[in-house]
Amino acid sequence: MFRHEPSRQAPSLGRPKDLEKRAAILEAAKTLFPVRGYGGVSMDAIAQAAGVSKLTVYSHFQDKDTLFVESVKARCEELLPSDLFVPRFEGPVRAHLTRIAHAFFRLITSDDAIAIHRMMSGQTTGDSHLPRMFWEAGPKRVQEALTTFLQAEHAAGELHVPDCALAASQFFCLLKGECHARLLCGIGEHYTPEQIDRHVDATVDLFLRAYGPGRR
Repeated sequence: MFRHEPSRQAPSLGRPKDLEKRAAILEAAKTLFPVRGYGGVSMDAIAQAAGVSKLTVYSHFQDKDTLFVESVKARCEELLPSDLFVPRFEGPVRAHLTRIAHAFFRLITSDDAIAIHRMMSGQTTGDSHLPRMFWEAGPKRVQEALTTFLQAEHAAGELHVPDCALAASQFFCLLKGECHARLLCGIGEHYTPEQIDRHVDATVDLFLRAYGPGRR
């Protein structure tokens, strides 16, 4: 008689405990970088705030640059989810643009985003790689996502956008407007919900007057 050996299951990758630790590390990074600045945050501080060892931090993120970049990406995804940029042709394009606009405005006027932008402004030109890292992890990725969205809407005939990259830049610049500039200078106040609605609606209307399907 042959005895049946109990089957051995291969260890699974991405165990929940590991994912929880990674999430805790990212959460700590998202909290500490805007408050203390890049130079004021150490991997030891991240580990302590996340409740893990420094070795665990390095096992998930190879260095502080990587952790900073991933924290920027995570914050953008949190407030401006990538699925917002998936074209949906079952409804009016204006509604889709309005949703994107509200999410983008909420992101750029958040306290964390204002703190990070001020941090970037404090970097000496040509003396730091930090602004480029931030740009590529945050603003550039978001703008590329909107560019892809506009290209799809243009191809479907929902919009007429000869230069989608330029139009994406224009859309976001219009949304920033005076409010974002005043917040960066520390002299502005956050808009009320009614003011935000009016600002977003006016921006989307202006954008559609330039790039609506009737412009062909």
